[in-house]
Amino acid sequence: MTSALYRIGRTCARHPFRTFGVWFLLALVVVGASSAFGSEGKDSFKVPGVEAQQAFDRLEARFPTQAGAGGRLVFHSDEETLSDAGPAAALAAVVAKAATGADVTAVAQPQLSPDRHTGFVAITYDVPTLEKVHYTDAKAAIAQAKDAGLQAELDGVIAIAGEPEPRGQEVFGLIAAIVVLLIAFGSVIAMGIPVATAVIALAVGITGISIMARFVETPTYAPILAAMIGLGVGIDYALFIVTRHRANMAAGMDPAESAGRANATAGAAVLFAGATVVIAIGGLQVAGIPAITAMGYACALVVAVSVVAALTLLPAFLGWAGHGIDRLSIPHRKERNDHHQTASGRWANHVGHHPVRYAAIGLVALVGLAAPVVGLRIGVGDDGTANTQTTQRRAYDHMSEGFGAGFNGPLHVVVNTSARAADAALPKLEQALAATPGIAEVRPAVRNDAGDTAVIVATPRTSPQSEETSQLVDELRDSVIPAAIEGTTATVQVGSPTALANDLSNKLTERLPYFIGAVVLLSLLLLTVVFRSIVVPVKAAVMNLLSIGAAYGVLVAVFQWGWGKDLIGLEQTLPINPFVPLIMFAILFGLSMDYEVFLLSRVREAFVRTGDSHTSVVEGLSSTARVITSAALIMISVFGAFVFGVDPVGKMFGLGLAAAIFIDATLVRMVLVPATMSLLGNANWWLPRWMDRILPNVDFEGSDGAEVIELPEQEAQPVAA
Repeated sequence: MTSALYRIGRTCARHPFRTFGVWFLLALVVVGASSAFGSEGKDSFKVPGVEAQQAFDRLEARFPTQAGAGGRLVFHSDEETLSDAGPAAALAAVVAKAATGADVTAVAQPQLSPDRHTGFVAITYDVPTLEKVHYTDAKAAIAQAKDAGLQAELDGVIAIAGEPEPRGQEVFGLIAAIVVLLIAFGSVIAMGIPVATAVIALAVGITGISIMARFVETPTYAPILAAMIGLGVGIDYALFIVTRHRANMAAGMDPAESAGRANATAGAAVLFAGATVVIAIGGLQVAGIPAITAMGYACALVVAVSVVAALTLLPAFLGWAGHGIDRLSIPHRKERNDHHQTASGRWANHVGHHPVRYAAIGLVALVGLAAPVVGLRIGVGDDGTANTQTTQRRAYDHMSEGFGAGFNGPLHVVVNTSARAADAALPKLEQALAATPGIAEVRPAVRNDAGDTAVIVATPRTSPQSEETSQLVDELRDSVIPAAIEGTTATVQVGSPTALANDLSNKLTERLPYFIGAVVLLSLLLLTVVFRSIVVPVKAAVMNLLSIGAAYGVLVAVFQWGWGKDLIGLEQTLPINPFVPLIMFAILFGLSMDYEVFLLSRVREAFVRTGDSHTSVVEGLSSTARVITSAALIMISVFGAFVFGVDPVGKMFGLGLAAAIFIDATLVRMVLVPATMSLLGNANWWLPRWMDRILPNVDFEGSDGAEVIELPEQEAQPVAA
């Protein structure tokens, strides 16, 4: 593999314009295919196997007019009541106009609050997911009320269909990355090459997602998450290779040879790290949720393209830049070549002489940050978490004030029985629901034409995202409904988007430990092969769990407890979105492996050469600290930029990923790794003899590649130490 990477890197560097041409043709093909066959994403979340999904499937098969998406047009008047002549006429016009909209099957008459200052019109569609045309039609309908002086808003189901996808946050992360690279490399040319490589790869990858969406139902949020991940890893991967290339050039190699050697060493680590990220993210299909699986595929696609670009397009840029890679340098910037005199080297030496103290400090800090995880509550936020300037948030607030928070998320109780038995089952069920303390209102059952399926709408007293509503759903399923239908032939499922969100949270909470266990096991196996050690992989797995747990703790403290929420523009507290912990773990596992390989391979190289554990840690940290710090700052900048977007879920991903990278690059790499490795000494590299014989020999960043790169004799050159 190393030999093949060397040949690819050297060939691309020797023929940069041919490589550019191939990438240009690839981009044309992808853009052309996207234009011809591409598709926009759809936010149609299905959760196979859960009760709410079964309820929806039952309605879709037997009662299709109740199975489609449902939205609300919400109205409010501070002065007149909505029953006065003027407002009443305006609402009648709204109903008439809404009925002409695309895919509309029913428009209910206006329902007014007790004080008659707030009301809503419910619309039922015959499609499961709304699109922009439905938003446009609904907006045209409420214009009738706005013209009459009423406040008119759209609920989240309709509003989100017309919202433009949030874009632009990655630009701020890119600007920060440029600054970091400029400081790290001290040259505009050296800085520009990783940025150009990452941006081109990201453009190709994101465009490819639209092609994937043609065949796999892909959420609209997938390209945003993929952009967040792709930009970060794309720049980081290029950073590692360019760093090794510049070291080779400083040792006297010609550009093509240097690029080939960099590809064979740092490029091998990039290939390993990228493959790990792809495997981990692809493993999201374990969750059994099609939407999460599709998001995983989208992210994996962008990461894979970034790896290919780093191993082919980047060497072409390096060959094209030639000896001028350090041109346009920052004035008065000094390079430091003595790794043992760097601040990181002195720090590693200090930590290594006090390993117990710093190991204790690091562990206490990580455990303290992770402590809030015990209060983690998985759930889906409702429109009450949206920005106050959005129409769905104003609609939510009007509904909460006029009717109660629970009216924003009614429950659909789907009853399956024969037409004859329904007469006995439905009244008992309606009475039982109405008598339940958490229920504010129960509407009479609506039956299909065949009489074998009925829907009862029960409105909770609490908001859709509240823990009380989640408990209410469980109570209805576990005790209220079974008692009410006892002795009848009826079967009942509790559905609706609110119930589906509750089921989604429960299912992912159940699957999360299995997914984490599989990922940790994979990490142990991979690191054992790479470092030929038992202790290093186990220690790395424990540290990864603690650092990711600490990031989860930060999310709980900010999003559930509200600590510092105003600093990130969060309107109110909310549960942690069920997608976040799962996807975060998959992404962070791969990224932490990246840093792990880059640092520990240098440590092992020094240990093999010196046989001294303390010295090897100092040398390894000294030689990699600048690159790892730069890579971490880039990741933090890219992820952190999404914290200041308007979408709460985007804020969660941005803050969680940025916090995890910060913790990993500081507490873990700079404190716990040198402390524990110095404390354990030679035991770090213990491996049973029988395992040493059967494990394959994998050589990554720690080797200069001379032993495995097959060179013609006249081209062989010394490699930088």
